[in-house]
Amino acid sequence: MQITDVLSQMGGMASMARELGVSESQVAAASEALLPAILGGFKKQAQAHPSGLDGLGGLLGQLGGGGLLDNVLAPEATDIGRGNDILGQIFGSKDVSRSVAQNAAAQSGLDPALIKKLLPMLAMLVAGYMAKHHAGQTQAPAGGGLGSVLGGLLRGTPDPPGAAPGTMGGLASMLDLNGDGNPLDDILGMAGKLMR
Repeated sequence: MQITDVLSQMGGMASMARELGVSESQVAAASEALLPAILGGFKKQAQAHPSGLDGLGGLLGQLGGGGLLDNVLAPEATDIGRGNDILGQIFGSKDVSRSVAQNAAAQSGLDPALIKKLLPMLAMLVAGYMAKHHAGQTQAPAGGGLGSVLGGLLRGTPDPPGAAPGTMGGLASMLDLNGDGNPLDDILGMAGKLMR
């Protein structure tokens, strides 16, 4: 199952579309363009943290945990400040966030202003979903621990056979364009090209 399907089934796409005053198909197109960078940022956090996925689970809790998901799904306006905190954590700078948004706008053909509003909301949805799963409050698309959730969300499929539950399995190649094990440098490289 693709992450856009997961988020749509939870009502995330409809909620963001309603809040932004656009169609669900526009939100889905923008999400498809933004999600690889968001998930790559979370993957990088898990790889960089000394305690791996447990550290990522702790970070998700510090950023707002499952309440992030609930905030986006609620009928009230989303507190995008929390989403911007997540983006700062996973991308490291506003320049990277802007470049991710610009690239997604170019890829989807949607208004860059819409993409900039959607990006923090989408980051909150993903972080909240992963936090709820880590706390055992949701069913993972791929089963297993947080690594399986992140792996399943990145690939849309379960971890490869033989991958230990809760590990990063075969994730390294998903967003790592140059094969160095670090997808974030590819995002930064993309950002550099956009800013020239």
